[in-house]
Amino acid sequence: MSQSTGAKTCYCRAHSQHIPIRTNHQTPYDARPTELNGLMDNQMTSPTLAAAQFCSIRGQLKHNLAGHLAFMQRAADLGADYLLFPELSLTGYEPDLAHELALSPNDACLEPIRAMAMHLQLMTTVGVPLKGPGGSIEVGALTFTAHGDVIAYAKQYLHPGEDAVFSPGSEDCYLQLNQHRIGLCVCADFSHPEHVQRLSEGGSGVYAASVLISPGGYAHDSELLAGHARRHSLPVLIANHGGPTGGWQSAGRSGLWDEAGCWIGGLDGAGNGLVIATCQHGDWQVRALTLE
Repeated sequence: MSQSTGAKTCYCRAHSQHIPIRTNHQTPYDARPTELNGLMDNQMTSPTLAAAQFCSIRGQLKHNLAGHLAFMQRAADLGADYLLFPELSLTGYEPDLAHELALSPNDACLEPIRAMAMHLQLMTTVGVPLKGPGGSIEVGALTFTAHGDVIAYAKQYLHPGEDAVFSPGSEDCYLQLNQHRIGLCVCADFSHPEHVQRLSEGGSGVYAASVLISPGGYAHDSELLAGHARRHSLPVLIANHGGPTGGWQSAGRSGLWDEAGCWIGGLDGAGNGLVIATCQHGDWQVRALTLE
């Protein structure tokens, strides 16, 4: 959820099971930020980015997980290197169920996603209520890498009212995809300009926002996101929910703004779908597919 008034809009820990572990304050690529700026540098082979616009079923973790696996397979078939799901996608945006459904990054029920990410060589970020320190619950985003790592991030800037259930995270999250760095955002994080500024200064070449944005909040939030892209010369990818969740309608319209803040393309509305974004010779191309 983001912080647009009257409308629903929108750390890093690494965990493993006998696999390499990274802490949240470490960046997995040892280079100066100035060397990393420009994810889509023409001299690099740019990764193919994907946004999953997914219709979550309230509290149905098993059903939603199966849907995530199907989306992962389809994204990989379309050549994606990175796949982003919406905020709290595995459970739906359901604060009243968060304590009941909260998971740890190494929960056994998540093993199919970790295994699929490795099998497909597809880095994948999913949304989940995350068990935090001292019994707290966080609005989590878990990233499963192609090497079997699980990287945990907790939303830092909560929407008004979320603090009744959730605790905020405290650290930024960078995802390393070969030579490229992705800055991760969960919904209301993007309502705070200092968040995207830090991630840009930290060498991110794309701002990946996992969100729930309502029809009433979309115009305001899309203007914010386009402004971030333009000010920081930073492409912005968003993955929004495909259907109602937590009492909110979703606008859908997942897609991508380029470095100039121009909307390159995406889905036209709500419903299940995939957005595939590629950049060749400095030019973005977006394909939007409606899925059953």
